[in-house]
Amino acid sequence: MAIMLLHFEVDDYDAWKPGFDADPAGRAASGATSHKIARAVDNPNEVFIRLEFPSVEQANGFREKLLASGAIERGGMRIKSGPTVAEPAEDKTY
Repeated sequence: MAIMLLHFEVDDYDAWKPGFDADPAGRAASGATSHKIARAVDNPNEVFIRLEFPSVEQANGFREKLLASGAIERGGMRIKSGPTVAEPAEDKTY
């Protein structure tokens, strides 16, 4: 399993979200199995995304596709960090 992490800010989350839902870079077709979106409590336009993939190769492939697609620029996203591909080191539930 691999994850891709993105942290960015947009001008208006509600205007940005339909573009994400349209999946312009093809995350589902690239093998993503799930995503989680979180928003900062003090700034709901600050967004954190975690995408899960079965393998590092699929995550890296999607990362390259995402960067080449222009979806980040068209979405008006101001990247704070990422897209970063990582492998889970620990998963614990409390």
